Amino acid sequence: MKRNRRISAVAALALAALVTGTGAGFAATTTPSATHAFDAGPATATAPTPTFHGRLPAPTGPFAAGEDIIHLTDENRPDPWVPSSGPRQLTVTMVYPAVPGTGTPAPYMTLAEAAGHIQRAKIPANYGITPQNLSSVTTHAFDGARPQRGKHPLVLLSPGFGDPRMVLTSLATDLASHGYVVALVGPTHEDSGETLANGQTPPCAICDDPHRDMNTVTASRALDMSFVIDQLTHGNTAWRLAHLIDKHKIGMAGHSIGGAAAVTTMIADPRVRAGVNMDGTFYPVPMPGQINRPFLMLGEVPDSAPGDDYTDWEHTWAALGGYKKWLAVTGANHPSFTDVDLLEEQAGFPTPPLDPERGIVITREYVKAFFDRTLKGIHSPLLDGPSPNNPEVLFQH
Repeated sequence: MKRNRRISAVAALALAALVTGTGAGFAATTTPSATHAFDAGPATATAPTPTFHGRLPAPTGPFAAGEDIIHLTDENRPDPWVPSSGPRQLTVTMVYPAVPGTGTPAPYMTLAEAAGHIQRAKIPANYGITPQNLSSVTTHAFDGARPQRGKHPLVLLSPGFGDPRMVLTSLATDLASHGYVVALVGPTHEDSGETLANGQTPPCAICDDPHRDMNTVTASRALDMSFVIDQLTHGNTAWRLAHLIDKHKIGMAGHSIGGAAAVTTMIADPRVRAGVNMDGTFYPVPMPGQINRPFLMLGEVPDSAPGDDYTDWEHTWAALGGYKKWLAVTGANHPSFTDVDLLEEQAGFPTPPLDPERGIVITREYVKAFFDRTLKGIHSPLLDGPSPNNPEVLFQH
């Protein structure tokens, strides 16, 4: 499936300028020169340079979103992309249900992570995006916030290829506000940079490799996710608030290659009870009988344009054995299910037909409804069929 090829030149301009990558399909099928051709958009010589003020939508639940950053090292596994760097290191943002009015505003990313974005994407200076203002995007998450009592389901989130974990922040904060603990797992050496425990922010080691095998990427992410689950559920030592997690209620969602990794993780780890793929090519397509647990496929609307191939989604749909839904969103493009389109709009870039904030609203509502049903046992009519409040959402099956 090559959904990402359907991104218009206008959308590709915006995407190339704000993020380092566009997810598995686009990165795998577009040459670096083609991507960079959009980066240096013409500047108006007399126009003043704007100042970028990024702001994500506030969470919609009754709780605040607390945030902790943790660093994990798998001493039993060398880094798959840069073995010389030693054991696999991961940076994870933990977002959790918190008491409103506690904690301090959390940054969107570190200055080094923001600088990595800007450098790799070659963002034109005339858009006014700097490491300082990109790192200080308003997230509505709060460092050190006091947690809500009780135990809560755990949802792992995995971003698209080339994208750091932060692009799924708006989804993470909303899930936390509705009573989920969320682990945003950074794909070290697979994006513009994740700041590790030693303070280093290594760049992408495989983004420009034309011979990379995306099946290997999803297999590696499955190992990452199982390791994170181990660290969060065994002994309560990796995270100070691990006691908040109900280890019997674990789900995973991902965008693009991160969505494909939800499948490989579920195949390898039965602790993950439900999964979501947001507009990702399946690497590989699961075989019948491999997944008999709930799965949500949420993506763009299939069409018959040249180069579009949805056979991987069709084959995956046929192979899934448990509760399943396939939802398509009219007007969406590949990053509509992340923070990216909204931040691009706020920076002054053109956006896709689907209003960026609507993309976030739809993603939040349907992912939450799915996990409410599959992890909490709460029925949501959103999943029963078309809704007049969300006319963009089409039920494919």
